[in-house]
Amino acid sequence: MTETFSTTILPQLASGAAHTQALGFQFDGLHGGEPRIHVPWREDLVGDPDTGVLASGLVTTMLDHVGGLAVWAVMDEFQPIATLDLRIDYMRAARPREDLKAQGLCYRLTPTIAFVRAWAFETDPADPVAAAQAAYVLNKPRTRSETKA
Repeated sequence: MTETFSTTILPQLASGAAHTQALGFQFDGLHGGEPRIHVPWREDLVGDPDTGVLASGLVTTMLDHVGGLAVWAVMDEFQPIATLDLRIDYMRAARPREDLKAQGLCYRLTPTIAFVRAWAFETDPADPVAAAQAAYVLNKPRTRSETKA
């Protein structure tokens, strides 16, 4: 992976969209070549006010987003992608009032589909809140000759 892509482009992709900014996504670098993001705990992101546990929708969004980052990291370039399939297994509730991290691995890349595993956790990736299995379709822009039919 080029230095420019990993230090400039990936951080922008991690937090540059309106929804990622609103949710407070922050790029936490590459860990063993795998992108990691984190979200600081905030009261407005809590799903259960009685416990202070972050909302499960936030976990889903993080896992989907870090999955996309994992695809771009393997491709070493930005190109449009779309979530084709996303399965999430929730293993436990997030710990109250703790920041949440997510990390992803693109383990297979074909010309049209990328396959990803991702997990959300507080401090230890071996103790996940949730794990995801996902597939992303690669929407490579067509050339001018391909658009003429």
